[in-house]
Amino acid sequence: MSELEKIVNNFQEMKDFEPDFRLFLTSMPAPYFPVSVLQNGVKLTTEPPRGIKANLKRGFLEMSDEYLDGCIKKKEWRKLIFGLSFFHAIVQERRKFGPLGWNILYEFNDSDLETSLVMLKLFLDEGDDSIPWEALVYVTGHINYGGRVTDDNDRRCLLVTLQKYYCPENLEDGYTYSDSGSYYAPAFGNIQSYRNYIETLPL
Repeated sequence: MSELEKIVNNFQEMKDFEPDFRLFLTSMPAPYFPVSVLQNGVKLTTEPPRGIKANLKRGFLEMSDEYLDGCIKKKEWRKLIFGLSFFHAIVQERRKFGPLGWNILYEFNDSDLETSLVMLKLFLDEGDDSIPWEALVYVTGHINYGGRVTDDNDRRCLLVTLQKYYCPENLEDGYTYSDSGSYYAPAFGNIQSYRNYIETLPL
């Protein structure tokens, strides 16, 4: 890092730069990253989208029809993809409520969702006709997301929240995630239908 700092600090003295030269650096937040490099550059940060709707939009923007059709149990897969994505949006949103959301601030991120989706597909493809609900809740709630959770009450809250989306009722068409009925797992045909539905959700 000290070598990088010297190189960047010498840029101003160099006169034979190519006009199209750009230096791109990526880093997780780290205390040892040179401050002078940050001060001399343009900084971009990626934050989780704000709001359930924005979080769902981001998740379904990267999915394709092939991904939706990529499991043996298609209906269950589609319903549970949406349920898991909704759960991810909920745990992200709870952070903005400070100690009313979580007792401790956790850095849940997209890799938690991606890993949980991989495990969900594995359980659905490898199992028999039944769905191993307890195993799904355990792997997702205790390991993938719960591995970050250190407070017992936060773990309890996380697991209770997850069970609203990882349950047999979620596979039924009339099941909703809220009393308003606005939030539910759609049973649409293609990815664009999911995106259209997400656009109708409240901000």
